[in-house]
Amino acid sequence: MARLELEFPDNQFYFTTQLTVRITDINAGKHLANDSMVSMISEARARFLYQFGIEEVSDMDTGIIVTDLATTYKREAFARDALIFEVGMMDLNKYGGDIIFRITKAIGGELVALAKSGFVFYDFTTSKVAHMPEDFRLRFPGVNYI
Repeated sequence: MARLELEFPDNQFYFTTQLTVRITDINAGKHLANDSMVSMISEARARFLYQFGIEEVSDMDTGIIVTDLATTYKREAFARDALIFEVGMMDLNKYGGDIIFRITKAIGGELVALAKSGFVFYDFTTSKVAHMPEDFRLRFPGVNYI
């Protein structure tokens, strides 16, 4: 099977947050577990959207749902490691796009992982994909559109 390659342009990151690896995030190999990394990526995504005033589900019953997640691991992280999550967007289209993540160690700056989370806007009342709201698009004028 071919290995997954993720590459992101530096100018597509708009937000940074820090999360610390908890002892409960550690697996039998004594490093950060995959499921915990997914949870940390989800938390970083939620903080990113909140920072830009975006609700994952708005009062109008339209929200954002994750369609896929790809992660490549570059090195281990351990309990008490502070991780920096740089978060951005790319490849927006009329229904959604990709939220991207670059995860590094706060001390030393070593790259731990790269991730991409696809998303679409979704109307929960009709259970259908919805068009991206114009106010969302306007918040990210430097993002490439496909």
